[in-house]
Amino acid sequence: MPRRVLPSGPLNRALVITLAVAVLTAGGYLGYEYGIADDPSCAPGVTERGPQHECVGVTDGAYVFTDELRQVTARIKAENDRVAGSSPVTVALMIPMTSDAPAERRELVEQVQGAYLAQHWANDDGNSNKRQPPIRLVLANPGRGYKEWRTVADQLARAATDDGQNLRAVAGINISITETEEAVRYLTADKHIPVVAGPMTADDIKNTAADPRRYPGLVRIAPGNSDQAGALSSYGANIKPEESLVIEDTRDNDNYLATLRQVFEKLTKGAPNAPETYQSPPDFNDEGNLANNFHQMVPSICTSAATTLYFAGRPVQLRQFLVELGNRKCNKPYTVITGSHASTLMVDAKFADKWDALTTGAGITVRYTALAHPDSWGEGSTAATGGSKDASKELADLLGRPDTKAPDAIGPADLRDGRVIITYDSVSTAVAGIRNQTVGDVKTPSTDDVVQSWRRLHGGNRVDGASGWICLDQYGNPYNKAVPIVHLDPATRNAVLDTLAWPLGHAPDANCSIGSDG
Repeated sequence: MPRRVLPSGPLNRALVITLAVAVLTAGGYLGYEYGIADDPSCAPGVTERGPQHECVGVTDGAYVFTDELRQVTARIKAENDRVAGSSPVTVALMIPMTSDAPAERRELVEQVQGAYLAQHWANDDGNSNKRQPPIRLVLANPGRGYKEWRTVADQLARAATDDGQNLRAVAGINISITETEEAVRYLTADKHIPVVAGPMTADDIKNTAADPRRYPGLVRIAPGNSDQAGALSSYGANIKPEESLVIEDTRDNDNYLATLRQVFEKLTKGAPNAPETYQSPPDFNDEGNLANNFHQMVPSICTSAATTLYFAGRPVQLRQFLVELGNRKCNKPYTVITGSHASTLMVDAKFADKWDALTTGAGITVRYTALAHPDSWGEGSTAATGGSKDASKELADLLGRPDTKAPDAIGPADLRDGRVIITYDSVSTAVAGIRNQTVGDVKTPSTDDVVQSWRRLHGGNRVDGASGWICLDQYGNPYNKAVPIVHLDPATRNAVLDTLAWPLGHAPDANCSIGSDG
C-alpha cells in the first residue's frame, strides 16, 4: 500500500491539520467525559480495557455486561427511566460484573439483584411516606479483580460533581484484596465519596480508634473476620485447641486471607501442630495443582489429634480440600470451620457431585460464619433483638411480587447464600444515609452531608436490615452485628441455620446501643 501524504499546497495542508486537531480535541473530550482512554467500543461510559479487552465502566442499565445480567439490568434501566424527571440522586454498585468462574458469575448476578430490589423498595414499596429524593442506580464494573478500579473511580468522581447525576454513594465492594483497599481509600480519602461496603470482611480495611480517618466516609455492614471469630468463640466454646488444626493459604495481597489466618491462629493458640500451609494462584479462581497438595496433606491430618479443622482459604481451594479429605483413609470424623466466602460452594457447579463428601457416613461437617441467612429472622426465629422480622419478610415478599418476581423479572435468585441479602442491605444503608439528610430546604444532600449521616445510624436511627440490625459505631463499623452460624446440608444442598451468634457473646439491647468501646 503506498504511503499517504498530505495534499500539496499550503491551504490544503492547513485544512487537514485543522480537521485533525478538531477530531483529536473531540476525542479528548469524549475520553474525559466517559473515562475512555482506549477503544470506546462497548457503549457510552463503558470501554474495552486491559489484556482481556474487558468492557469496564459505568452504565445506568443501557449496557448489559453479561447475558446472565440481562433481565435484572433491564429492570434497573426501567426504574432509572421512571425516576429520571424527579431529580433523583445516584447510588453506584461497584463490583466486578464479569468472571471466568461460573460460581462467581452467579454471585455477581445475585448482588446486582439485591441492589435493584433495594432501589425498587426505596422508590416504591418502602416509600409510603414519599421520602425524597428518588434513587437512581448505576452499575460500575471495575473489571476482574478490580484491576481497572482507578478508571471507574474517576468516572464516579465526575458523576458526584455533575448536577445531572448527583452521585452520592458507592455501594458493593465485595472482596477484600489489595485493589479494593486502594479503591476504597481513593474514593473516600481523595474524592470524598461515601462508600458502603457489602460482603467485605477483612479486618484491615476499616476505620479504627488508632486511625479513625484512614477511610473517611467508609461504612461497613458485614461483621469483620474478628467479629465472626468472636461469634464462633461464643458458639464453639467447647472446641479444644489441642484437637484443632489450621489449614491456611499463604498467598499475598489478599486481605481476607491475611485476617482469617490471624483469627484462626488465635482461636487455636496452644494447638500441638503448626498450620498446614499452601499457596493458591494469583487468581483465587484458578485451581492450579492444589488438589495434589491437599492429597498429600490429608495423611498428616489423619495422624494428628485434630478433629476440628479451621480452613483459611477461598472457595475453590475449600472445594478441592473437601474432596481430598472425603477420600481420606482414616476413619475419623471432622468439622471444617471457615469464613463467609464458603457460601460460594452452594452455587459451585464443580461441587454439585461432591456433596456426598459431607454425608454423615463420611463424617465431615462444614460449618461457617455467614453474612446473612433468610431464616435468621424468619417465622421460626426466637431472637428478641438484633434483627427485624419485618425487614426479612419485605425482601422475601419482593422476590414473589409480580413486578419483581424471580426468576420471571430479575432471573433466578436464592437468599440462602446471603449475597442478595447483604447487597440489598448495602444499598438500603446508602439510601438511609442520603435521605436522612433531606430535611427543610435540602432536597439533594452533598456527599459531605451523607458522610455526616453515618454518625447517626444507631439507636433509633439504625437500619433494620434483612441481615439484621445495622448499628454503626463512630468509625462506621457494624456494632455487635448478628452472625448466622450455618452448616452445609448434603440432603438439601443448601446452608442450614444452626444458630445466631454475636461478636460480644450476647445480643444487643433493644435500643441497639453502642457501647463506650464501640
